[in-house]
Amino acid sequence: MTKLNDIFTIESAAKDHLIQPWDDLEKLGKEIRPIITSAENIYLIDSNGKRLIDAPAGMWCSQVGYGRQEIARAMSDQAMQLSYNSPWYTTNSPAALLSKKIAEFTPGDLNHVFFTSGGSTAVDSALRLVQFYQNTRGKPEKKIILARDGSYHGSTHLSAACCGDPTSKTKFNLDHEPVSFLTSPNSSRLPEGVSKDGFCDYLLNELVDRIKQIGADNISVFIAEPVQASGGVNIAPEGYLKGALEICRKNDILYISDEVVTGFGRCGSWFASEEVFGITPDIITFAKGITSGYIPLGGYAVSDKLLDNIVKNSGDDSTLANGYTYSGHPVSCAVGLANIKIIEDENILNHVHDIIPYFRKKLNELAEMPLVKEVRTIGMLAAVECHSKEDAAEKLGLIIDKHCVELGMIVRPIGNICVMSPPLIITKEQIDDMVAILREGIARASKEVL
Repeated sequence: MTKLNDIFTIESAAKDHLIQPWDDLEKLGKEIRPIITSAENIYLIDSNGKRLIDAPAGMWCSQVGYGRQEIARAMSDQAMQLSYNSPWYTTNSPAALLSKKIAEFTPGDLNHVFFTSGGSTAVDSALRLVQFYQNTRGKPEKKIILARDGSYHGSTHLSAACCGDPTSKTKFNLDHEPVSFLTSPNSSRLPEGVSKDGFCDYLLNELVDRIKQIGADNISVFIAEPVQASGGVNIAPEGYLKGALEICRKNDILYISDEVVTGFGRCGSWFASEEVFGITPDIITFAKGITSGYIPLGGYAVSDKLLDNIVKNSGDDSTLANGYTYSGHPVSCAVGLANIKIIEDENILNHVHDIIPYFRKKLNELAEMPLVKEVRTIGMLAAVECHSKEDAAEKLGLIIDKHCVELGMIVRPIGNICVMSPPLIITKEQIDDMVAILREGIARASKEVL
């Protein structure tokens, strides 16, 4: 347990100096978030020594769990051997070897990898590559991006402009970017007059109509998460993603599969696009699970066909003038390699396949509770959506999370939804603990809101 004087120093520093994501600036310096001092396996340990199941796996990223000595050693060894090199002038071995390893997992001809510092910059860079591609083809008018309501693609200006959540756009002028939004594939919120059986056709017809309305010659790319994670684990109807890809192909529109959340085992495969959803996109973005959150890293994999077309049409200059100080960072890439080795050596993907049915079964048992509206699961992603009055929707998840923390678990509250995506190493016994805590948290919350 961290000493009290150390906690006081940390709290004072945070209050006086730290701005965190989504901070309410009016409350800056008046309150701080709970302090986590250490972690092991699937548990976080707070400043009071309390063990908390990390049900969201940090932010969808702690695939192999906490306290992995192999990763710490890889990080230390690489830092001592080569802590940094400029990617503008030199190459390092971890970046080269990791790009080769990722290319072994990607579908189709997505054989080249560009590294960034995280998921937002991965999406941003992929979108810039699309712009570069269209301009080299002599089609500068193909600028519009098709995205979807309920989506989350990042926090850079361009990636945030593609997010379908209006709460992330307040006061940022993001609506100035050329993005057209389609209906979220969330089958729990069907458009009026649309049945579940007809929802896939509705979504695909909407895509066709939007392309006709805007003009295919004006649309550059369609970007979609295989599962809308931060939107509340929205699972598209069967056949929707395959149908959307076919429509894009017919209309000369590129397809980006944003696998920042679903990549590296979250759905039981290295990438979900092909093995889970049957699609081979032009670009796949990734981050989070590639290092299990031990260190920042992201990137995209791109098809040979797309790159070949760029070279063919670029004339004398095919220079991709985009990059980051930390592109292909040697320590980050060494961690990525160590993380992948753990997943392979411990057969974690097989474990995920084995435990998915139990994960789904136990969570579906919560559907019997009066406060629970719907349980959605796919792979090791789950959302428990609860009934709420409209004015209480944004608070219900927070209320449940508060009770769960008291009981020994963190959940990810999104409005009236509790989201879980635990570390992939979770056991059946730990799933039992997780569901039992969530059941009790919901029961306690129901006394406050019903």
